[in-house]
Amino acid sequence: MQRFFKQFSFPGGIGSHSTPETPGSIHEGGELGYSVSHAYGTVYDNPDLITLVMVGDGEAETGPLATSWHSNKFLNPITDGAVLPVLHLNGYKINNPTLLARISHEELEALFFGYGYTPYFVEGSDSASMHQAMAATLEQCVLEIRKIQKQARDTGKAVRPRWPMIVLRSPKGWTAPRKVGKHYLEGYWRAHQVPIADIATNPANLKALEKWMRSYKPEELFDNNGRLIPELKALAPKGRRRMSANPVANGGLLRRPLEMPDFRSAGVEVKKPGATLASSVSILGKFLREVMRRNMENFRVVGPDETESNQLQAIYEVGKKVWLGEYFPEDADGGELATNGRVMEMLSEHTVEGWLEGYILTGRHGLINSYEPFIHVIDSMFNQHAKWLEKCKELAWRAPISSLNLLITGLVWRQDHNGFTHQDPGFLDVVANKSPEVVRIYLPPDANSLLSVADHCLRSVNYVNVIVADKKEHIQFLDMDLAIAHCTKGIGIWSRASNDQGVEPDVVMASCGDVPTTESLAATALLRQYLPDAKVRFVNVVDLFRLVPHTEHPHGMTDREFEAIFTPDKPVIFNFHAYPWLIHRLTYRRPGQHNIHVRGYKEQGNINTPLELAIQNHTDRFSLAIDAIDRIPRFHVTGAGAREELVNQRIACQEHAYRFGIDRSEITDWKWPY
Repeated sequence: MQRFFKQFSFPGGIGSHSTPETPGSIHEGGELGYSVSHAYGTVYDNPDLITLVMVGDGEAETGPLATSWHSNKFLNPITDGAVLPVLHLNGYKINNPTLLARISHEELEALFFGYGYTPYFVEGSDSASMHQAMAATLEQCVLEIRKIQKQARDTGKAVRPRWPMIVLRSPKGWTAPRKVGKHYLEGYWRAHQVPIADIATNPANLKALEKWMRSYKPEELFDNNGRLIPELKALAPKGRRRMSANPVANGGLLRRPLEMPDFRSAGVEVKKPGATLASSVSILGKFLREVMRRNMENFRVVGPDETESNQLQAIYEVGKKVWLGEYFPEDADGGELATNGRVMEMLSEHTVEGWLEGYILTGRHGLINSYEPFIHVIDSMFNQHAKWLEKCKELAWRAPISSLNLLITGLVWRQDHNGFTHQDPGFLDVVANKSPEVVRIYLPPDANSLLSVADHCLRSVNYVNVIVADKKEHIQFLDMDLAIAHCTKGIGIWSRASNDQGVEPDVVMASCGDVPTTESLAATALLRQYLPDAKVRFVNVVDLFRLVPHTEHPHGMTDREFEAIFTPDKPVIFNFHAYPWLIHRLTYRRPGQHNIHVRGYKEQGNINTPLELAIQNHTDRFSLAIDAIDRIPRFHVTGAGAREELVNQRIACQEHAYRFGIDRSEITDWKWPY
């Protein structure tokens, strides 16, 4: 018994809330708000599963939880299982009343009726009658769920029913002493966490605790050796019916790999680097369409409201958007709605992320797509999942699950019409804080490299993969063979953009991200145009963690590898997609880190043309080329003319943008000239 007690919230034991170390658990309980969305994620495409989810009345006050009640509107009674929510009203949080426990019965009933549920109430404090009432209510709810499912499956009509849910009202600290000393305990907030805290120094309170514990009559439950008596032990389910052994709660046991198409067949033909235009994310959509076609029962795409806006609409050719609400005639005009859809959209990043987490934690696969500035909504939610994965790696009995794949698009550099509020690439900083064992960040420069990265991520397990790719049309650089080789390495020298073969370069022009790569290449072309004898090496980074020392991250390079690419002593002009300080943070231990000069987003922008926004943050082609000239000693004097011309061009481009609201045609139509 002592060993058992010391497992709970004790060094070397399990946490006081749901954790990976707890068999039968898939829900990290460290942060509140996600229980209902996780529960619904478990039952999509799981027609025989009923998931009961306990919702504390404190958790019910969070925004994510309040929104996730709407998940019932995406539940297909034919192809999906069911969720039975139990809202537990015990009246108090840590030391405050809870809102839902202090409204009338009628108002609470109306609230959940409005959410689309039939609420059943189990209320009281007498344990014997409450146990009977709860058992009867659970049976009623399960029978009602099975009736709904049978009718839908027999008729083949997937309509949205009014699903049952339970409101359980019982005292906080139920069975504790009503008062200890002068303070209330049972039925009050003092019953939270450690209800009697001073038992080591207060004999009266120690006696009260002993009396409380003895009220459970342990002598009737355990034998003299502390073992559960046979009659009670026989009540427990056997085998996989035990909560701890349920394979759904160890989803890797049920996971089967995706049947993957050949991503090469979706690729873009690149006959000449830097000459072909394409939307990389649109090309990815065609690949995801084929992935979905082959995996119609275990692969879903989720997002807030942006699948089409993010250029992934090719998916609709095989899987529409889930919708079990009312249909209007105009929905036939591009609404792409279906009761048996495979794309799930709801304007709540929390809810769709929760669905996807619940879905992959129970053995399936998926991807979330979102605008870059608003993926921040799930910062802490991502934290919880990453922590879950990190702990799971320490548990041999936890089978690997599919990776959580996040496609971030609608990027900072193309928010010219939305302005400053939509310009924030800082999610990458949040991801970089997590354990190197579980996070990966990829910034493919074009469509073929995006396909290669996506194929890798969808096949992987036990990671959070973050893919950053803009949805607009961009110049394509790599044919498929080069893209595969480049992504396999994660970083590399682009020989076709470099002219330092066989000699030491004067400068290294480096890029990470699709828009920064275009500007950096354009800067390289300007240097070669105005300073023909300048030797320039061009480097591109796809896998951000290749920059980290190999001792700190599995993908990291040795110092020798790093210097072979960036040189030991030449200036490096690094054009980065996100905040520049992240690159300095990742490379601060490199011997030549003082040679790395990073340009990135610096919180400068508003309603700007793409080039104007780049100029404000010094990530444009002219500023990069000027920076390179300034850092090459032999051009401090002889490069003055070229530098002056670049300054003049930058000013002219700013004036044009301000006057006409668009960038000059030589900018928008630019192609790689060499």
